[in-house]
Amino acid sequence: MTNGENFNINSAIEAILFASGTPIPVQKIAEALEMDITELNAVVDELIDLYNSSERGLMILRLEESLQLCTRSQYAEHIRLALDNRRNSPLSNAAMESLAIIAYNQPVTRSYVEQIRGVDSGAVVANLVEKGLLQEVGRLDAPGRPILYGTTVDFLRCFGISSLDELPDIERIIPEEGQVPDQQVLSIFREDADDTEE
Repeated sequence: MTNGENFNINSAIEAILFASGTPIPVQKIAEALEMDITELNAVVDELIDLYNSSERGLMILRLEESLQLCTRSQYAEHIRLALDNRRNSPLSNAAMESLAIIAYNQPVTRSYVEQIRGVDSGAVVANLVEKGLLQEVGRLDAPGRPILYGTTVDFLRCFGISSLDELPDIERIIPEEGQVPDQQVLSIFREDADDTEE
């Protein structure tokens, strides 16, 4: 690790996250700072606690094996006004349904989503891929080798979770096996996704 007289590990981590602007793997940060990942994670946990306890406008998000410095959601409207940004429109119900189905069952094909929704979902899935919330993760070993879809790191960031393990327990949400109730499933996504673009 670089140990100059003015070197501060917390400041170095902040500087890396700020300069990146996008999620950066913990492994890359550890390598840059010549630290063990376990040691780095301990420092990051303390830094996250510091940000939370001091109620700063910034926060550090854990996104699977990556970190990102971002603003707190409660200041989103103030940021938009200051930067003169128009409010992003929320995702449509069709997009939210498709996203929920894929998030809980991934990796899945478009036809799987259509089978559950009962309607063509090609345009909706393509739109979610374009927005960076879904990605192609492989192909099904079946005739035609259909594309398999899964969620992305941007999906985690948009919904304010660090990993898919933090999604609410689907068995507690779905009353009957195989049934996806629109409002119950959509409500678990709506709260954190108001700022996601259509």
